[in-house]
Amino acid sequence: MGAKIIDGQAIANQIQEEVKEKVAARVAAGKPVPGLATVLVGGDPASAMYVKMKQKRCAMVGIESFHVELPADISQEELENKVAELNADPKVHGILVQLPLPKGLDEERVLQAIDIKKDVDGFHPLNIGRLAQKGRTPVFLPATPAGCIELLLRSGVEMEGANAVVLGRSNIVGMPVALLLVERNATVTICHSRTKDLPGVVRQADILIAAVGWPEMVKGDWLKEGVVIIDVGTNKVEADNEKGYKWVGDVDFEAAMKVASLVTPVPRGVGPMTIAMLLQNTLKAAELADG
Repeated sequence: MGAKIIDGQAIANQIQEEVKEKVAARVAAGKPVPGLATVLVGGDPASAMYVKMKQKRCAMVGIESFHVELPADISQEELENKVAELNADPKVHGILVQLPLPKGLDEERVLQAIDIKKDVDGFHPLNIGRLAQKGRTPVFLPATPAGCIELLLRSGVEMEGANAVVLGRSNIVGMPVALLLVERNATVTICHSRTKDLPGVVRQADILIAAVGWPEMVKGDWLKEGVVIIDVGTNKVEADNEKGYKWVGDVDFEAAMKVASLVTPVPRGVGPMTIAMLLQNTLKAAELADG
């Protein structure tokens, strides 16, 4: 029959339109414009590109963006002082420190320094800790994991009672998305490099979240008929085209299309959702600041 594609770009655009309408309504009501501060340390080209994309999306929905660019050799104390300044600035509702940070800087300490009510990336240890505890609600959810769940919700996928397999256990995607699936009453298995009979475990999945960063690792014969696949992987591989490369996910897309019921493509899958959820979190931060 062939899988249907989950168009992450279209869903992200829908969310951004919802955010834009709410921002316009709050400004019309005389409330402050939501503000997002992006902090870029060092000149990593990929990080700079991501920050630019976030600023562009902010402008599209009416969110004010404040960009802070800092040298790679900044001290830990100077960086934390800059975060403290942003915490104290009433025009800044959300703070995003672009990761990874240059070597020598303690990411954990920087994330802890962000005011939990401005932690729109959802990486503050308290937010992650609340996510891991039953009955506790984080102030913000991490953007990419929340985007994965939103794709499932808006595609009408039933998570309750489903066997969900998460490939990867990173703090950024794997662990938080596993916790969000548990919260939705899925039965969750987290796989990693030490998992025995990985293809056999993946074959049990009704829902597969792939987030390992290994190009097309998941083959067609690993997949159960009708599985729903959310492919978080974004891997650059050589290709016989003008650019000389292409982007692929962690799942063999062509093979998955023959077996799965729903699958996200790469690109235009999970990627656009990350920024959409970040914008949603920034709006929420402004609403929290209203009191």
